[in-house]
Amino acid sequence: MEYSHDIPQEKLGTSSSTATLKVDFRWTKLKAHITTVEADIHDPSTVPVYTLSFQTLKSPHLIFHPGNDTTSVIGTGTIHAISINPDYELHGKPGTIKALRRFHTVYEHISSVLRNPGGAPMPMTWTSDTNFKTWDFVCVDDQQNPVAKFSTNIWMVKKVGNIEFMDKNISDELRDEIVVTGLTLYYCMATRVNNIFNLFGAVFSRPGRHSEEEVEKRDDKRGSEVVGS
Repeated sequence: MEYSHDIPQEKLGTSSSTATLKVDFRWTKLKAHITTVEADIHDPSTVPVYTLSFQTLKSPHLIFHPGNDTTSVIGTGTIHAISINPDYELHGKPGTIKALRRFHTVYEHISSVLRNPGGAPMPMTWTSDTNFKTWDFVCVDDQQNPVAKFSTNIWMVKKVGNIEFMDKNISDELRDEIVVTGLTLYYCMATRVNNIFNLFGAVFSRPGRHSEEEVEKRDDKRGSEVVGS
């Protein structure tokens, strides 16, 4: 499995007109296809925007591939048995989605794409809301402007939900980041619901925002190439 750690220069500045993606799980194959809302997943010629592979017994637990090319990797997500802070890698750069509160879904990741006016990587906050039917995860920037929303249908087995981007011209780099962090957080929360050890992890956790040192390290990290699966 090849891990491409840097975004190709020719992709910088490009954008996607895809404003909404849909997530279809295929549990029998431990995969999910992430496609445009217009795509017909039953059509053999349909190429997904992303393919998500699951590894339940070893880490990383989530592996994000471009299109249907499972030999290339965009990012990964890792869930922990006790810690409530999932880890991820995006184009080879490692990061952590940190809980800001113990018993409420408020998480933060440091963007590798967006920056604040001072030039530092921008903190992005994820919150959630749920009712009898849906479970929504909303990502906002450091000014509380909505960036994206992942809405899941609690009762659906295959067509789990949609990822909606507030800017229809979102860059490919930011779209990658939202997909990787959003689905990693969703998988983490779905796991926490059924994992008593995460309850102890929440009790003894130290929630809080990333420190300035962590932000600087996040900005400097270039990741390492991973070969093999």
